Amino acid sequence: MLVSARGLGQGEPSNAIKLLHLVFLSTSWGMQIWVTFVAGFVMGSHLPRHTFGFIQRQLFPYYFHIVSACAFLNLTLFIIAFFVCVAASVLNTQWFGQVTADIVADMHLVERSHGLGQEVGLFTSQSHRQLRASSPSYRQLTRQFTLYHALSSLCNLCCIACNGLSLYYVAARLSAL
Repeated sequence: MLVSARGLGQGEPSNAIKLLHLVFLSTSWGMQIWVTFVAGFVMGSHLPRHTFGFIQRQLFPYYFHIVSACAFLNLTLFIIAFFVCVAASVLNTQWFGQVTADIVADMHLVERSHGLGQEVGLFTSQSHRQLRASSPSYRQLTRQFTLYHALSSLCNLCCIACNGLSLYYVAARLSAL
């Protein structure tokens, strides 16, 4: 059932509703593509690990809230399929993103106490492997980080897929540019 300026289920949505849908969708999609496929890789390969982690801890709450708000607004404006996107975004906002950020902060404390964290690049250095081998608490933190980061990434990819399907749906129905 479509929402229109004339009421529920009475034909095509208004141009204002269509515009709002596209604004929220393009905002969310653009942020997701940039954060997931550009900024993370560039920062991860050019910044010290702790600087990279600090930036992510500061930006991710805003990122997840904006994506969640856009998904929620799209859900209420236009397409019920955005429910999946809303659910995944809220999981990231309320759980996976925050837990991952907290674990990273704890890992940074342990790493700093061992003189680590200024290495550039995402791949684990020999020093980090040695710390993981010698410290059960750090090994546990890295396992937790891996789990929650994977769950957060899965939610993020789910949102990208939902937005991509919506863009395909809209593009397939355009009569002209």
